[in-house]
Amino acid sequence: MKRILNILFCLPLSFFAQEDLLNEIDTDTLNNSYTEAAFKALKIVNFESTKLVAKKDFTLVVAHRFGSIKNGLDTFFGLDDAVTRLNFIYGISDGFNIGVSRSSYQKTYQGSIKYRLLSQKENGFPFTLVGFNAILINTALDEDNLPKLEFVNRLGYTVQFLLSRKFNTNLSLELAPTFFHENYVMVNDQDNSQFAIGFGGRYKVGKRWSINADYGLHLNRATDSPFRNPLSIGVDLETGGHVFQMHLTNAQPMNTNYFLSQSTGDWSEGNIYFGFNLSRTF
Repeated sequence: MKRILNILFCLPLSFFAQEDLLNEIDTDTLNNSYTEAAFKALKIVNFESTKLVAKKDFTLVVAHRFGSIKNGLDTFFGLDDAVTRLNFIYGISDGFNIGVSRSSYQKTYQGSIKYRLLSQKENGFPFTLVGFNAILINTALDEDNLPKLEFVNRLGYTVQFLLSRKFNTNLSLELAPTFFHENYVMVNDQDNSQFAIGFGGRYKVGKRWSINADYGLHLNRATDSPFRNPLSIGVDLETGGHVFQMHLTNAQPMNTNYFLSQSTGDWSEGNIYFGFNLSRTF
């Protein structure tokens, strides 16, 4: 555990300037030879994007994933079974953010850091590279059902690198190799340490509209696991001080460990969830 904590907090960091959202909305070219605004929101859909909160800015992200639309009017197409996550993010600098969140899924608390290592540059480095690390606590595990439960069993860890490229004014793509560890797993033969790779992108279809999508490929899922790889598609609307994201996904949980390891929906059966992310910067 000490080794994981050292990885989380002691990675070498490099900081680069970034303008705030209001300036980025109409800035799709270059600023001081660094490419701006590959993504306008902090998440593509489920996966983190390479965007960071600017220095001294405070951002609140309110995210909802409703229940499966497959249940129809019985649950009002999922609106009766919402999962909510509140995420508070602060910019220590333009290249280093800290975050604290609480999700109603598994009553999960999470602390995170996000930091820029490299920036895409005209006639220079072709990608933006951002690191994301998190520690989460699952407070929903029940000692009555798990009599040997200890606090350490509630913990999970995430180490993720986000590699993005803005190809032109409209198209940005991202690759997200991910390692995550869960001290308690729901499937008996599932390894505690798990690996995945995320793929995501944004295509701008209007001055303030874009289509976003991301997909997570779990690389060592147990053979008898009932869970599926997460696939999400949505749209972003930029409205001044905030970005409103609406999407459909087969993953109801929103923490990285959980949407990669515990997605239950199936697009082929219409078992999908409507959701949205609303971010507001203060």
